[in-house]
Amino acid sequence: MITVSDVSLKFSEKPLFKDVNLKFIKGNCYGIIGANGAGKSTFLKVLSGEQEHDAGEVSITPGERMAKLVQDHFAFDKYSVKETVMIGYPKLYKISKEKDAIYEKPDFSEEDGIRASELEAEFGELGGYESENQIEQMLSGLGLEEEFHDKMMSELDESQKVRVLLAQALFGNPDVLLLDEPTNGLDLESISWLEDFLINFPNCVIVVSHDRHFLNAICTYICDIDYGKITQFTGNYDFWYQMSQIMQKQAKDEKKKREDKIAELKTFIQRFASNVSKAGQASSRKKVLEKLELEELPVTSRKFPYVHFQPDREIGNFVLTAEHLNAADSDGLPLLTDFSITVHPGEKIAFVGMEHNAITAFFDIISGERKAGDTAIINWGQTTSHAYLARDNNKYFDNGLSITDWLKQYSREQDDAYVRGFLGRMLFTGDESLKPVKVLSGGEKVRCMLSKLMLSGANVLIMDDPTNHLDLESIESLNEGLVKFPGVVLFSSHDHEFISTVANRIIEITPKGVIDRMMDFDDYLKDDHVKGLRKEYYAGLNKRIRF
Repeated sequence: MITVSDVSLKFSEKPLFKDVNLKFIKGNCYGIIGANGAGKSTFLKVLSGEQEHDAGEVSITPGERMAKLVQDHFAFDKYSVKETVMIGYPKLYKISKEKDAIYEKPDFSEEDGIRASELEAEFGELGGYESENQIEQMLSGLGLEEEFHDKMMSELDESQKVRVLLAQALFGNPDVLLLDEPTNGLDLESISWLEDFLINFPNCVIVVSHDRHFLNAICTYICDIDYGKITQFTGNYDFWYQMSQIMQKQAKDEKKKREDKIAELKTFIQRFASNVSKAGQASSRKKVLEKLELEELPVTSRKFPYVHFQPDREIGNFVLTAEHLNAADSDGLPLLTDFSITVHPGEKIAFVGMEHNAITAFFDIISGERKAGDTAIINWGQTTSHAYLARDNNKYFDNGLSITDWLKQYSREQDDAYVRGFLGRMLFTGDESLKPVKVLSGGEKVRCMLSKLMLSGANVLIMDDPTNHLDLESIESLNEGLVKFPGVVLFSSHDHEFISTVANRIIEITPKGVIDRMMDFDDYLKDDHVKGLRKEYYAGLNKRIRF
């Protein structure tokens, strides 16, 4: 158990947390949520001891072990994959290294033999003899197959390192597990494996995540960081969201009553302040007014961007046919082989699965940013206009423009006030709209790209992992915007909730074939015929995770 008592922390004289009192108990999973900059990751660092706090105390039950997902992807480059995972259980790793060092001695003494015997006993008590098998199962469950298990960490790409570091945090059944964005870089199957693991995990889990489905699946409590306070709610993310909506409505109703009362008091004071017979009443009401104005407190620090896609024209009966598309990666491995698709009006198609580079290649081809080979035939309907949000959008921001001037490139209305007003709805307020685009964060760049798409008036939207880099508030707004959008959407995502609420057609590109179903995502995952096809198409193949 972790106990947080009267913890406070300031950054540059600005309070981040104040007088936080919480308990994190074995058998529960706690989701930490809050707006960008609220201090979610910092709070995890306070719990782990990486970040000093100004006041209060954080204590863990004596003898309990804490594990944390490491964010530095290069920290273990000199170690092998399996050794990196074992390092997550320091006591077991230390015993293993000491034991191996004794056995490697050329002059093995009797004392060495006694010590080795002691270490073997400790190693067995800690589950060391089963550890290699557990590590391999864990890595495979997270999508890293056997061929990678004995490689050096320096040989892996970023997404593979994420999986190893996650296995490191999970290994050895820690008493307290701290996870900061654990689903980043994972495909949907690996996220599902992780959900199952954490649901059955018997100890305490504290997690920061922007994945709503993930939080709903695993959390028993939600800890909401807002205005320097951390409030704990029983239940998962959806329960917290419904509760917060009710609380905000109540707060708005109270605010409206207060505003009405203030207006009434001000009117009375103005009318009778100079009237001698009413001066006493006016003075009394003035004191009430001052108290009412002082009591007004902010409801929430959360800010939701306004995401609304309005097509310039209605889409016709013919949207898109693409036939005989072929593409390969930089090593010559096939991504698309004679791939064909017909898109119809009203369809919102989610492209899912582990072959993400293949999906990106398809989006690039139909957007005109990549060639598809001599046999390819691509026909867009005459009434269609399409806009593309690419997974890698850095090329759009490689210039010295301010955000306002950058967006003006894509706006028919060139008035600064209009563009800055539009940016305000996307949370770029005041001087923020004058920032150079080169210095924007990943989430800010995605919000700029969404602004570009909204200004386009397109009736077909193509989006490659649009929720990447976005906070929960922006994801909620984009989700709602796409649900209401009357045109066609072709998109990919690793956000289960996003896919299940937007898509009405699911396409999975596999190494051996394509699965195409007119159904929502949850039905797709449960469908027995789909399960059979996936088993057939992936049989005998190592999972080639491409991100």
